[in-house]
Amino acid sequence: MNIYDEIIKAQKDKKDFAVLMIIKSGGSVPRHESSKMIVFADGSITGTIGGGILEKQSIDEAIKAIQQGKSKLIEIKSDTGSLLSLACGGNAVVFVEVHKARPKLILCGAGHVNKAISYIADTVDFDITVIDSRPEWANKQRYPEANNIVINEDMAMAIEEQNTNSDTFFVIATWDHKWDKDALKIVLKKQHRYIGMIGSRKKVEEIFIQLKSEGMQQSSLDEVFTPVGLDIKAETPEEIALSVMAEILMVKNCATGKSLSKLK
Repeated sequence: MNIYDEIIKAQKDKKDFAVLMIIKSGGSVPRHESSKMIVFADGSITGTIGGGILEKQSIDEAIKAIQQGKSKLIEIKSDTGSLLSLACGGNAVVFVEVHKARPKLILCGAGHVNKAISYIADTVDFDITVIDSRPEWANKQRYPEANNIVINEDMAMAIEEQNTNSDTFFVIATWDHKWDKDALKIVLKKQHRYIGMIGSRKKVEEIFIQLKSEGMQQSSLDEVFTPVGLDIKAETPEEIALSVMAEILMVKNCATGKSLSKLK
């Protein structure tokens, strides 16, 4: 097995994982410096750094690191009260290098605002999917940075078919009131980190009333960012896109969205 081939495969499969490498060892440890393995978010592994309790503790710490999205060093000693007691009297320092898949941005609708959003999202490394029914609007010429373009007359079905996770961001901005409603109804049932919907307050209120009449709970609708974006008095599609992406990054990075000059 070539560990580097497996790393490339995991990246192509858009998986979250960590590469573990022993960078220092002493005493009786199963394997020594430069030994590597891959740990995935679900705890499954590829390769080994020696097995036993050293490996088990390393896997446990790697899973935590993946969840936190931060690489780290872990020191494993035989000393009593240390991170791990190694029966054979060895010790090791393991570097846990976290690789997170790019966050997904699914743009429901291929209009002017989403086109501008796609451009900005690409510069901050999102994996972009565009969904629309109109090939003249949703195509590689208009969306050269999109990783996936879906043409479907049924917006709800197209969204339903998307694989999503807790790092998936949705922006709903279709050309049709019914499409917005159908999209939102399905999106709320999918795994997501953020849902933003572009529309006037009157349109949004009407959609919410319709969805509640169909059994949607207010608590679910409260998850929707609408009016979408941060308050920068945006008017043009490009300004609105900047406002929306700023809000998305605020959510992604668990930030306040406040002016840095006010955070003193």
